[in-house]
Amino acid sequence: MLLLTGSTGFVGSHLLPVLQAQGWHVRTAMRSEAASLPAGVEPCVVGDLADHPDLRQALAGADAVIHLAGRAHVMRETATDAEAAFHRANVDATRHLAEQAAAAGVRRFVFLSSIKVNGERTGEAPFTADDPPAPEDAYGRSKWAAEQALHEIAAAAGLEVAIIRPPLVYGPGVKGNFPRLLRLVERGIPLPLAGVHNRRSLVGVWNLCDLIATAARQPAAAGETFLVRTNTTSRRPS
Repeated sequence: MLLLTGSTGFVGSHLLPVLQAQGWHVRTAMRSEAASLPAGVEPCVVGDLADHPDLRQALAGADAVIHLAGRAHVMRETATDAEAAFHRANVDATRHLAEQAAAAGVRRFVFLSSIKVNGERTGEAPFTADDPPAPEDAYGRSKWAAEQALHEIAAAAGLEVAIIRPPLVYGPGVKGNFPRLLRLVERGIPLPLAGVHNRRSLVGVWNLCDLIATAARQPAAAGETFLVRTNTTSRRPS
């Protein structure tokens, strides 16, 4: 059995059928009742993870946890204290979930972090997992702090942790600036991209979901940090 957080989000909604196709019984830890979930998925309402709820029922029988939920990077910040808001949602909640998972005997913990842990820009070479972390905003700092908390728990309790730092994720249902750019292209509006000397890595949501699912079951993924990008078109698994 696998416990998944963030199941109703962009990545989570695509990940659910992938996990089910691989034979996982999926239980979803949710803040509140969801409107709908795929058949066979077991919902478990736990509330806000940052409020330190009792997760024993949610984690009972779980062999792995995939933690996608958190406060995402925002273009227009509305929180009075962004640093505190990100820390609460991305660090405190992650630490609590991992501590409870370790106490429940969970073997593997997969955490969806962010490439922003590495920084905002590179030189001639792309980022690697061995580069020193250099987050520049509250979101990136919170993801890096969460990674450090997970490594501490792993060392103390023997929890197998796998960390994934994706760049911008695209695919059906994506929100934010990516669909806006696509609409401009579809309308035939010329874009001044030829004059921009910059490259940015992207990852298709189906490619990312395949990596997440692999990290949950592959023994060699324990203790590793993965940077991922798509080199070809992302296609939904058949």
